[in-house]
Amino acid sequence: MTLSASEVEVLIREGVPMAGDIGFRVDEVRNGFARTRVPFAENFVRPGGTLSGPVQMALADATMYAAILASLGKVEMAVTSNLNINFLQKPAPADLVAEAVVLRMGRRLAFCEVRLLSGEEERLVAHVTGSYALPA
Repeated sequence: MTLSASEVEVLIREGVPMAGDIGFRVDEVRNGFARTRVPFAENFVRPGGTLSGPVQMALADATMYAAILASLGKVEMAVTSNLNINFLQKPAPADLVAEAVVLRMGRRLAFCEVRLLSGEEERLVAHVTGSYALPA
């Protein structure tokens, strides 16, 4: 079953209510890929003027889930089993964009890579890898 970007966004916002709190949006999905964003908000900025790590991690995690939903359809019980993030540079005071790719889809695990991008030039600000446990 192929899901649209708006269908994926609704599933994530219903299953992960925090996604609505941060303004999570799904821009594009296709098999094994998702592009999402969180609009910039002053309350996401921590001392030092950078976007908080938890907002960046939440965006990366939800974007992995979006790529999995785009690949498999509605799998509400898929859960994060691992998430590793490398913060590379300070994000600009602008929307934070994420692009996730499913690297491998197994029967029980999905492995993903996410690039967090910032500013008009979409500079790479964080690199994320993670996995999701899939329901039997």
